[in-house]
Amino acid sequence: MDKTDLTDLPDIVEVVAGRPEKFIVYCDDLSFEDGEPGYKALKSILDGSVAASTPNVLVYATSNRRHLLPEYMKDNLSYTHTDDGEVHPGEVIEEKISLSERFGLWVSFYPFSQDEYLAIVAQWLSSLGASAAQIEAAKPEALVWALERGSRSGRVAYQFARDFVGRA
Repeated sequence: MDKTDLTDLPDIVEVVAGRPEKFIVYCDDLSFEDGEPGYKALKSILDGSVAASTPNVLVYATSNRRHLLPEYMKDNLSYTHTDDGEVHPGEVIEEKISLSERFGLWVSFYPFSQDEYLAIVAQWLSSLGASAAQIEAAKPEALVWALERGSRSGRVAYQFARDFVGRA
C-alpha cells in the first residue's frame, strides 16, 4: 500500500475485519512529512480503533528512518529540565516518535566492521569472477572506496566490486 492510500486503511480494515482470512498490509520505504494525512490513520490501525484491534490484519513497513516523521532542532526547544536533571520532552517530539513505537518488531541494520565489509567485498568480487589474488589486491582500494562514500554497507561493497571488476 502506498502511503498516500493510508487514509483509506481504516475503511479497508473495517471491510476485512469480519473475514476468516488473514491480511498483511505492506508499506515499503515508509516515512512522512509534517501534516501528511496517512500518518494518523496508520497510528489508529496499529493501536486498534475505538472498537477493537483487528486480529486478522498485520501491518508491515520498511523505512530508512528510525522515526517516521522528520525531527527538527526547533522541536527540541520544548524540552524542559527540572532542578534535579529530569528531562520532560515536549509533546511535539512525543508525537513524532509515537508511530514508530507502535511497531512490535524492528530489524535494524548497523554499519559493518572493517573485516565484515572486506568479507562482503570479497564475496561480491568472487561472484563476479575475480581471482583470489585480485580479491586480496582489492582490499586497500575497497577501504578507500568506503571511506570516500562514508559508509561500509552491502550496497557500497557491491558498487565497489562492480567497479573493480569492470576496470579489470
